[in-house]
Amino acid sequence: MSDINRFDDLADFAADQISALLGLSARLEQHPEPEALKGKVLSLLFLNPSLRTLASFQASMTRLGGGAFVISPEMSIHGLETRPGIVMDGAAAEHVREAVPVIASYGDALGLRAFAERRDLVEDLEDREYRNLAELVSTPLINMESAINHPCQSLADWKTLDDLGISERGGKFVLSWAYHPSALPLAVPSATMQMAAMRGMDVTVLRPDGFELPPLVMDKARLLAERSGGSIRETDDRSEAMEGAHVLYAKSWSSTRHYGDKHSDYQLRNRHEDWCVAEAWFQQAAADCRFMHCLPVRRNVVVSEAVLDGPRSVVVAEARNRMWVQMAVLYAMLGPGL
Repeated sequence: MSDINRFDDLADFAADQISALLGLSARLEQHPEPEALKGKVLSLLFLNPSLRTLASFQASMTRLGGGAFVISPEMSIHGLETRPGIVMDGAAAEHVREAVPVIASYGDALGLRAFAERRDLVEDLEDREYRNLAELVSTPLINMESAINHPCQSLADWKTLDDLGISERGGKFVLSWAYHPSALPLAVPSATMQMAAMRGMDVTVLRPDGFELPPLVMDKARLLAERSGGSIRETDDRSEAMEGAHVLYAKSWSSTRHYGDKHSDYQLRNRHEDWCVAEAWFQQAAADCRFMHCLPVRRNVVVSEAVLDGPRSVVVAEARNRMWVQMAVLYAMLGPGL
């Protein structure tokens, strides 16, 4: 099995490769190899803020004996310009077209985080900004979240489901929209649905009218489900969606009906403030149905405190798994390999 050179999308990997990565992450969790990446350096470029992703990648490299450095626009004394064709007569003195290849050249691999602009749905679905930046990089590359994907989070979620003993085929996975005062990106819900589909789970997308995920995203998930023996459906009926569910994964996202229109999105989402996950949501679910969320999460807005602090919630273990699976990716990319 060949080493990994790019980690852009979980769907790029065959089932045996994902199984190998998950097995490696479990092995490193139990049996650390503190010199596996001795002398290796990971460059981390964050064009958007981060907590778990930044900290977990730094911890991953340290645990494997390597090092990492972090660059973000806020840290640059020059400011970073991202727009193509711009006349740079403003505050920013440096363009990403020079900055990105230089930053990448200082490390053995580059982690890149570039959120959706949330102005043009087609552009974000094409992951245009991430792909344009990726073309400037010749070193191995890791997607730390782009406009439409978050493979590191998805691999951690897969490990979390495995750790919980939730079956791949036949397990019922509910991805639910939840209220949030702001319009958020599509990356996590899209990647999460596709991850569950790749596991062969029966996936239900629960969302209010107007918050349907884009057809391109749904079609990709259906194709992945067909290959793995899973299924994809969507509904706005909470009782129907939650019947027999093994997992409820809550996430907020922008209205695709009003994508890029903040005023219309705000008006639509504020009709659904009652979409805050509470214990009552689990009445028809499996008795041990678990609650998952990628974090950060707004207490008593997205989910009630009782659920978040209760026995159903696995959000802390889920976040910790980010480190273990990223260690496996880095080990395969920069170290002994799979």
